[in-house]
Amino acid sequence: MSRHIIRYTQDGSPQWGVLFGHRIAPLAVDASSTGDLLSHHWELLWSIGETQASLALSSVQLLSPVTQQQQFICQGVNYRSHIAESGLRIENFPFNTIFTKASSSITAADAPVARPAHVHLLDYEIELGLVLRRPIPAGTVVSASDLSQWLAGVTIVNDLSARDVQLPQGQFYKGKSYRGFGPVGPTLVLLTAQEWARWPELRMRLAVNGQTRQDAYCAEMIHGPAATLSELAALQDLNPGDLIATGTPAGCAARAPGKLTMFVLRHLVSEVGKWQMFIRKGSNNPAYLRPGDRISASIRTDDGAIDLGEQTTAITTP
Repeated sequence: MSRHIIRYTQDGSPQWGVLFGHRIAPLAVDASSTGDLLSHHWELLWSIGETQASLALSSVQLLSPVTQQQQFICQGVNYRSHIAESGLRIENFPFNTIFTKASSSITAADAPVARPAHVHLLDYEIELGLVLRRPIPAGTVVSASDLSQWLAGVTIVNDLSARDVQLPQGQFYKGKSYRGFGPVGPTLVLLTAQEWARWPELRMRLAVNGQTRQDAYCAEMIHGPAATLSELAALQDLNPGDLIATGTPAGCAARAPGKLTMFVLRHLVSEVGKWQMFIRKGSNNPAYLRPGDRISASIRTDDGAIDLGEQTTAITTP
């Protein structure tokens, strides 16, 4: 059965615990990062029991279970439905699109997020986050059957994105890396080998002000965890605690214009003019996030056997 790991503060210093319902079993460990916790206390995370849950969840302030010392790696255009709503063609993306997001953007699942004053097209993206259990040696080929060997668990990620920076400037890193643009958690859910086989059954839901915007199963993912880990292992070092956000399905605020508009933009409007029109039209799109909006995001199997909890994010002014 899965284990729910949380990071929290009660007296100003971050601590780790195992969550059982609404009570916490505190962990007396010295681990300054998620990688430290997973590398040095793996057996303890699984052996601690519910009888040791002595602390009420309501008495603490949650922090992100992934610390800012970890790498924050992202997959783009990894869901067919999101490719379609972006006005792109799936045959033009036979490759796995990889980019990074600043780890300083990581924040707690219930922390308010300030929309920068110059950002007007703030978008949401619910994503399944994979957290590394151990280093993956260069050249390792990961199979679907041995995910538990390399991955510790899963968590909820909201890849908040300033579309009026990301798209006109062509800068994914810059448009997605403002402080607070990476709510993670509330828990890191450690999975057994049998539970890892169920990742396609995880259902992602995101709502804004109670209105459902995204609702899809992870089975829609184009490049799954095993293929992505194998490709990354051939490319770079991966360390315990590192976070991989695996892409988002349809339902984002940013949408492709209609075919006629696309024709006009391609043939009759300059590149600068095109993005000026994009920003002007987007400013009238109520789906983009504004101060006062509240986001709720959850990921779980339909039978509730694997439940990553719920994020509740309020958008505020700087």
